[in-house]
Amino acid sequence: MSSQTPTAVLVDELKSLRERVMGISESVVSTADGLLVAADTAAVHPESAAALSAAMLGLGRRTAAEVGVGGLRDVVTRCDGGYVVVLAIGDRALLMLLGDEGLDIAGLHREAPATVRRLAELLGLVPATQAH
Repeated sequence: MSSQTPTAVLVDELKSLRERVMGISESVVSTADGLLVAADTAAVHPESAAALSAAMLGLGRRTAAEVGVGGLRDVVTRCDGGYVVVLAIGDRALLMLLGDEGLDIAGLHREAPATVRRLAELLGLVPATQAH
């Protein structure tokens, strides 16, 4: 059994993703309604990021449903100074990532599904046997 707190285990998972994907600078896990669960941040206010990313995810889900292109996987916002990416963790949580201009989008799309599955497992959203 791990001696780490549940939040520390989540932060370790976020740090692992940051190490595997070039350009990720900060990340936040929150509930789908915008409550902070865990964060690996230095410059952004994690509670604000959690709330805003929930709004982004909600708008993306609504847009996807309205135009009929299937279930939402992620919302990618490209800005002058980098990226904001919001990934759904099932229906009840989300992962927000901040990336610089050099964010490896292809690497993120390659690595993100396993991270989302692991976060879902750690959050108790799926049984461990279904997470793999």
